[in-house]
Amino acid sequence: MCRITNQILESLYRRKSVRVFTDQLIAQTEKDAIIKAAMQAPSAGNQALYTILDITDPMLKKKLAVTCDNQPFIAKAPMVLIFLADFRRWYDAFRYAGCEPRKPAEGDLLLAMADACIAAQNSVVAAESLGIGSCYIGDVLEQYEAHRELLCLPDYVFPAVMLVYGYPTEQQKRRKKPERFEQSYIVQENAYQTFSPQEHEAFFQEQAGREGKSLFDYPAFMQAFCKRKYNSEFSREMSRSASLYIQQFQNK
Repeated sequence: MCRITNQILESLYRRKSVRVFTDQLIAQTEKDAIIKAAMQAPSAGNQALYTILDITDPMLKKKLAVTCDNQPFIAKAPMVLIFLADFRRWYDAFRYAGCEPRKPAEGDLLLAMADACIAAQNSVVAAESLGIGSCYIGDVLEQYEAHRELLCLPDYVFPAVMLVYGYPTEQQKRRKKPERFEQSYIVQENAYQTFSPQEHEAFFQEQAGREGKSLFDYPAFMQAFCKRKYNSEFSREMSRSASLYIQQFQNK
């Protein structure tokens, strides 16, 4: 915990991903509060280059639990929101007003992605303040063909992130939050510094120590993590799907 603290800072330090929820429903007033907080997020030119899909259809939630890397807890979540990077809305509005707009391009996609992710994080902070847990589902970036059909996504619309929300079980409340990296591994001043192999290992060894791992095999950990995450089939599928979405934003 940092030396300066208040309720918002404490909430940010306390928040962790929740994947097991109680049966308690999220009241409509609370859902509205979370969504309205998301919409208070800053956005490029106040354009709000995102659309929020409120997934209420139980069958659709079950399908998303399968298409998003077979994660059953998605279907059980009381509340599911998908934040879409959306340049379609403004592009259509420009056309309808006779503006003769250029076709949306990669820069527009990046702005829309940023807007969607900022709004999503606002919703996470708002939910935490209400005692409601949440978990990001990055796997919505996979399965390009399936998700375009399931969500009826037109060109220039991209699923930036999905979030599930619910009241955490006691076990989830007690579960220890994973340690974050030391600030010196993440924050650099003025210019980018490339770390040496020895520095990388030192940072991971230090983090392992804070997690109570007295014996930490750095090469074995990295090889296993790379295989499980970066070189995994789902990671390759995510890149395949993302490239197809990006093609929509390439001027021709």
